[in-house]
This record gives sequence, structure tokens and C-alpha cells, in this order.
Amino acid sequence: MRRTRILTAVLALAAGLLAGTPPALAASSPTAVVAADTYTWKNARIDGGGFVPGIVFNRSEKNLAYARTDIGGAYRWVQASKSWTPLLDSVGWNEWGHSGVVSLASDSVDPNNVYAAVGTYTNSWDPTNGAVLRSADRGASWQKADLPFKLGGNMPGRGMGERLAVDPNKNNVLYLGAPSGKGLWKSTDSGASWSQVTGFPNVGDYVQDATDTSGYASDNQGIVWVTFDESTGTSGSATQAIYVGVADKDNAVYRSTDGGATWSRLAGQPTGYLAHKGVLDAVNGYLYLAYSDKGGPYDGGKGQLWRYATRTGTWTNISPVAEADTYYGFSGLSVDRQHPGTVMATAYSSWWPDTQIFRSTDSGGTWTKAWDYTSYPNRSNRYTMDVSSVPWLTFGANPSPPEQTPKLGWMTEGLEIDPFDSARMMYGTGATIYGTENLTNWDTGSQFTVKPMVQGLEETAVNDLASPPSGAPLLSALGDIGGFRHRDLTKVPSMMYTSPNLTTTTSLDYAESNPNTVVRVGNLDSGPHIGFSTDNGANWFAGSDPSGVTGGGTVAAASDGSRFVWSPAGTGVRYTTGFGTSWSASSGIPSGAVVESDRVDPKTFYGFKSGTFYVSSDGGATFTASSAGSLPSGDSVRFKALPGTKGDVWLAGGASDGAYGLWHSTDGGANFVKLSNVEQADTIGFGKAATGASYQTLYSSAKIGGVRGIFRSTDEGATWTRINDDAHQWGWTGAAITGDPRIYGRVYVATNGRGIVYGDSSDTGDGGGGGGTDPTPPPTGACTVTYKITNQWSGGFQADVSLANTGSTAWTGWTLGWTFPDGQKITQLWNADYTQSGATVTAKNLTWNAHVAPGSTVGFGFTGSWTGANTNPGSFKLGDQTCAVS
Repeated sequence: MRRTRILTAVLALAAGLLAGTPPALAASSPTAVVAADTYTWKNARIDGGGFVPGIVFNRSEKNLAYARTDIGGAYRWVQASKSWTPLLDSVGWNEWGHSGVVSLASDSVDPNNVYAAVGTYTNSWDPTNGAVLRSADRGASWQKADLPFKLGGNMPGRGMGERLAVDPNKNNVLYLGAPSGKGLWKSTDSGASWSQVTGFPNVGDYVQDATDTSGYASDNQGIVWVTFDESTGTSGSATQAIYVGVADKDNAVYRSTDGGATWSRLAGQPTGYLAHKGVLDAVNGYLYLAYSDKGGPYDGGKGQLWRYATRTGTWTNISPVAEADTYYGFSGLSVDRQHPGTVMATAYSSWWPDTQIFRSTDSGGTWTKAWDYTSYPNRSNRYTMDVSSVPWLTFGANPSPPEQTPKLGWMTEGLEIDPFDSARMMYGTGATIYGTENLTNWDTGSQFTVKPMVQGLEETAVNDLASPPSGAPLLSALGDIGGFRHRDLTKVPSMMYTSPNLTTTTSLDYAESNPNTVVRVGNLDSGPHIGFSTDNGANWFAGSDPSGVTGGGTVAAASDGSRFVWSPAGTGVRYTTGFGTSWSASSGIPSGAVVESDRVDPKTFYGFKSGTFYVSSDGGATFTASSAGSLPSGDSVRFKALPGTKGDVWLAGGASDGAYGLWHSTDGGANFVKLSNVEQADTIGFGKAATGASYQTLYSSAKIGGVRGIFRSTDEGATWTRINDDAHQWGWTGAAITGDPRIYGRVYVATNGRGIVYGDSSDTGDGGGGGGTDPTPPPTGACTVTYKITNQWSGGFQADVSLANTGSTAWTGWTLGWTFPDGQKITQLWNADYTQSGATVTAKNLTWNAHVAPGSTVGFGFTGSWTGANTNPGSFKLGDQTCAVS
């Protein structure tokens, strides 16, 4: 999207993420018990939602591709399902910045190897230095090499690249271009250690805005890409010719002809522009360069395309349009490896009326466009667009020509033709990955079809979540694309919230006793900052803004929906009866306070600001400061009132240099007790109570027992269970959390770039792991199993198993067993519990997928290891009954 997506939470919480001594704990609170639970984690499907600056295909193995995002980690393509699988969910709280990926490199010598250069900001916003992550199993697991400087996956210039590259002849050698004047770096041990290339002559000098005192736009964008000419080396020997792009308009391209020993500026090169990309066609001996006058990904007003003949030193301007006719820069750049004379490039910063894609089949001699004008403002497109799988990509727009919806894209800095399939191409935009599988239609005069190729890639920054007791199970407040009403978590919603179509929703709430009444607030360049719904978020209408509003802030709905309290940015706290046709100023509460409502009493509202808790008993007209002390002094606090009990309030937040943790009040905020068993807490949410429990289940993103994680308590905070694991951490999860009031154990977690994650528990909710209950009767009737290997690599594989009830009686639980014919070993399994003894495996239902009606199917998947052969099992048993195998 257009916005930089630097969340205010990142700024406010930077101090809280620094290492420090936890606050002193009250001795009277209960003792922590940190236990493990088995959870299945998924994303509430949105499909995309953020900027994808880079796509990387492996050059030696078909269908092996990776995508990098600016704040949401990296992904690997799964051809069998035509979806993406996340690779960096293991990034933890203290290194949340490593979810920003500035570059990716896939090893063409050994395709099992993949590398990621990670770090989100080069200024003070990111508390940690960057790192290079290396994996020998395609991103399933990683090792880390810390760097002595920061990297900027979400900094200006992040669409340039790739800055990280593996020598295609000697794959233990890698190069990394660094920002901030740190120069060019090299590894000779497959990324385990790095040292600066001291002989490289230019560290770059381009900054977006030298006057920016935050260091965000004023950082030197540095070394921006590295490209090898594989024809100048042999297998096992270092490639001799290496090209490097530098953020310097007068000296943009350098070359080494002796394997990196010495470097020189490439003679005769164009000046006045930044080289966003440098892509080399070793067959024909051409280096193609995409130039822009700015670093991107948002800006760029002029551009050129050039071709450099590596064998003769000849430079040729191959721009598809005259420089005077550009209002954009060039960036996305790719060569068809099956037909190297075919080249494609993008006008990445053509915001209006649409992005443009150019294609040449004669090495840049002549070009055609993805679309052109017939008679202005009418357009003729070489493509059709099908967004039926992600319908919200129309943004609910109805533009006038020459604009169209959905748009072909914007911020199109990453475009790649599949090196094994000339008909397939993918490109990243500010909201998705688009692609086509009939690209060669372009050259025959017929239209090619562009579709989203983004399933599994979830890249939204989540600001708030709500799970009402009726209606849709999930309502979300998101950065950049507003938010969604999820009626089905497994399906992409048809549209984000509209009327108003807020670019970023900062807060939402529903009336506890009337969940059809919903309110949301957020940011919009022009127009109202608040919207209301009377049908549980299905349809919306805009409210009116009080004077001075500049941003969404936070909002609270009375428990019966009769009134609202709003704390917007730009002005003080306001309240209204009805749906915001007029607002009155609240007294006794400072501007910028966080506001929430009591979930029982419609006249009671709460607020918090700078260490003080505030209470209103007259519908938000007046607030009184509570005398409760020892609360966090800063504003990094989130609190909620418990549904069903008046005055029951939980407050989480703080910073490591002061009060930090979880507090509980049972008297409407007059007094708070700090839980001594919670060292740090940043969110609090409620869900359905466990069987036999008298209190709703608590959920928190917290540090308990010295461990950071997602925690659950079924006994009012006396004991806690960590419900995530080290493989599922998702970086920073401090914005919001909520349980589901209808499904015990289900929790929704807000991430900063990995979308909405939800978990379901294998715990039945009886508080004792199911002990004392009668065993589930074995299923009866016919069954059919489908076993499919969806991905396989040297020593490893991924498989999906579908189990169909082909009988006439419903199953209330199931156990499926089989024996691997070649001794394969399961390494991880999801959507079922399992045990393995030797080659024999038993998979068993979880609580949520125990019931299988006649004619229905239940599925699970796993990754495993193999040696010698990987033959499919030939027989499966459902209990003692043999299933048919399809």
C-alpha cells in the first residue's frame, strides 16, 4: 500500500522491547505455572494485504520460488497447492525486527540452501542489528549470523535489489549490500560469518530526505544489488565478473573482473539516476538496468532502461518511452531464461491511472505495453484480470476512466518470469502478488489472464480485534486496508469495510448486549474518521467528526449500543448518544487517552493515560481519575472490561524500565492488584470459559516464567499455560488479542505483518486434559484415504492426508494408522495429534475436527524425512477398519 506502515505501536513500544530488569512483583499474587499445550495455528484468510517488494526463483530447480515482504517475513511457494508457506514465524518478540526482509537469495548450486537478510529499520525504531539467516532445508529451520549494523526491510529503497546474492559457481561465497554507509560485505563460509569488502570504493550517498531527523528518510540507501555473470566462472571456482549497484546517481554501477579482488566504476554509464535493478543475461552478454530518479517504493518521477553489453562495453538506451514522457521510474526487471532475448520491466511508481508493464522480445530493441490508450480516456488492455479468489482487491472502487478496478498494481518493484516456464510470471504490488500462467499470449495478440497468486501469504498489520458473542466470529482493524468481517475464517472476505473506506482502522468495538451495533475509527486522507454498523459489521455508514480530528485514536461502544465515547487524534475525548451526528467534549480526561466501555453498565466508560486510570459513570460526559497507583507510567497500555460482570477490568502494559505486567480490578478501576506471576504483559483478552470454570478464559501476549509467548489462564490468572511454541512466535504480538466467546480455547492474535493468527486447542476444556471421561467410541462405516506428497526435496518432504467418511454414520472421533514402507519419519504434523513408533504412525483427531458427518472429509498435513525412497503407504486403518485408498 501507499503508506509506509510504520506503526505508532513500534515507536511507542521501542523502549519496552529493550532488555532490562522486570519490575518488582507483589508477593500476594499466585505463583506461575507455565505448561505446554498443543495448539493448531492458522491465519484468518485475507490473502495478501501488504507490499511484496521481491520475488526470487531458484535458477536450477523448477517450481522453487520465494517471496519477501517488508514487515511480514519470507515465504516459499508450494506448487501442489499453488500457495505460499511462511518461513519466519519463529522470529521472537525481542528480535521482532527480523520479520522485515530486505533481501532473499536462493542457491542455484544446492537448492536446499536459502538466505534472508533481515532487519526492519536502520534507525532507532528497531532495537536490534540486522542479521543474515541461512537455511539448509528451504527455510524450514534457520541459523543466524548477526551483523554489526542494521538492515531496513521497511525503509525507503526496499524495493531495489536483490542486495544478497550467492555465487552461482562457488556457492560458499555470498555478497551483501549494506545501507547506512556500511558498504559491501562478503561471506566465504556459506553465510556463517561476514566481513566488509574493504576494497569496494563507494558506500553510496543517496538519501530520500536529508532533513528527516528521525533517521528514517535521511538514511543512506547504500549498496542496493549484486549480480554475478555466471559465464565468467566454472563449477567450484569463484565467478570472476560481479556487478554491484550503488545508491549514487553519478556512480551507480561497479564491476569486478577478478572475483571481487578489485572494483571499478563501469565506464560510460548513464548518470542522474539510481539503478534499482541490474539483471544479467549471460547467454547474450547483456546487463539490463532499470533506473529511477528516486529510491522508491512510493516516489519516482522519471526513469530510463539501459542495456550494457558485457563483452564490448557498449551502452544502449533501450527505454520503451522517451524520458520526457515518463512520470515514473523503472524497477521491476526480468529476463526470460528460456528465451533470453525477452525482457520485461515495470513503471513501479505509476500510481495513476495504473502501473505499467513493458515487454520486449528483441533484447530491448522494441517494446509493447500491458495497456495503452485507444482514444483517451479509454484503454485497451493486453490482459484480463480475475480477482474472484481475492475479491476485495477491487477496493470497492468505481473509478472513472482511465482508471480501472481492480488496478494492475502499484509499487510494482518485484517482477519475475519463471526461469523454467515462459508462460508464468509473478509480480508484487502494494497489496498482493499477481501472476499469470499464459503470459506468452502477450506475443500472439490474445489476452493473458492476471490473477492473485497470493494464497497463504498474509501480510497485514493488525491494530485491533473483536469476537462478538453472536454474528460474525471475528472483526478486525487493520493497517492500510481497513479491516474485515470474517464470517468464515477459512475464506477470503468479499470486501473490506467501506462507507467510510478508512485506509487504516485504529480501533473498533461492539455493544456487548447488542452485537449488531459496531463502531470503528481510523485514518483517512479526507473524509470522516468514524463509521457505524447496525448489522454486525456487514454494512456501514459514516458518522461525523468533531472539529480538529486528524486520526482514528480509540473508540468504545456502550454495552447496549446507546452511546459512544471516542478519543481521536488531534483533539480531546468526545461522547455522543446515537450514531455520532453531534459530539460533546468529555471533561476530566486528557487528550489521547485510551478509552473502553464497561460490558454491563451502558453508562460506565473507562480511560487510561500516562499512568492514571479514569472512570465515567454518566456515559462519558465526565471522567474522574482513579486513585489506583503503581500502574505503568507510559502509554503503552491496553485494557478491557470483562463481559458479564460490571466493574471487572484487566490492564496490561508497561515498559521494562518501569512498571510492566498485568493488573486486575474488581471495583471498576478504583483499585488494581498486580499479578506477581506475570512479569510482562502487553495484551489481554477473554474467551469462553473451560468446562466447570466459573470465570472466562484469559489470553495474553506476555512474559511468564521467563518465557515470552501467548498464554492462557482458565483460573482467573492463578496459573498460565503457554499455548504457542518457538516455531510460532510471529515477532511482535502486542497490539491485540481476544478469545472466542463461543469456542473454548480459540484465540485470535494480532501480528505486525503476519496477519490475524488464530489458534485452536487440543484441550477439551475440562481443565484436566480430558481425564475421567469415557473414551471416544471407535468410528464405524466405510472410509477412504487420499495420501498426497505436495513437496519433496533431498531428505525431506511434505504430505497432505484426507480422510473421508463414506459410510452412513457420523464419527465423533477418529484414529488413523499406517506404516511407512521406507521408514520415513514425521518431523511436524498439523491438524491432528500423532505418535510414531518405528515406521508405524497413529494420527488422532483434535477437539475441533472430531465430528465427521457422512460424506464429509477431514484432513491433516505433515513434513517428514526420508532416505533412499519415499514410497506412499499402501494401507490405512481407521481403528481396526481398513480404508479404501484413492
